[in-house]
Amino acid sequence: MAKVRDNPMPVKIFVGMVSGDAALFEEVSAKLEEVLGKSDLRSPEWKWEHTNYYLKEMGGDLKRQFIFFKRLVNPGMMPDLKLKTIEMENMYLNANGGRKINLDPGYLDSARVLLVSSKDFSHRVYIGKGIYGEVTLVYSGNDYQILPYTYPDFKFKEYHDLFKKARRSYQSEMESLKDG
Repeated sequence: MAKVRDNPMPVKIFVGMVSGDAALFEEVSAKLEEVLGKSDLRSPEWKWEHTNYYLKEMGGDLKRQFIFFKRLVNPGMMPDLKLKTIEMENMYLNANGGRKINLDPGYLDSARVLLVSSKDFSHRVYIGKGIYGEVTLVYSGNDYQILPYTYPDFKFKEYHDLFKKARRSYQSEMESLKDG
């Protein structure tokens, strides 16, 4: 007989940030920490030149940074977090009404990296409040595996190394929860 689990395993939250103004990373990170608690890992600032998706809205010379949060949370909070990040993006608009920063929340656990979006597509599933989830990377064989729809930047070794470091932190925190 199937059993419904109403208390899923906690997950490690992260937010990917893209902006032409790298100074916004620090400012927005502070706002995210007010909502999600202390961060425990940040990526370097990487050049973001994988597509032209943001070119018209945000201009060129974009940078990417990820911030990961120490406190593990219920994955059911993801729709609310995505709505909060949309609200934050709207606090930073340029003269044309476009965003100065893009915020992509997601989570990881031992098996996957999941991103959330307000945009539906064939490989995304509805998770509530107008938000969709997408498994972007799958952990298997001591590394992350890409999928046919994995974003181009998520295919790079630097990202995989970062997410493996965050995964180790997640696993350590999960062990602490078991022992505590």
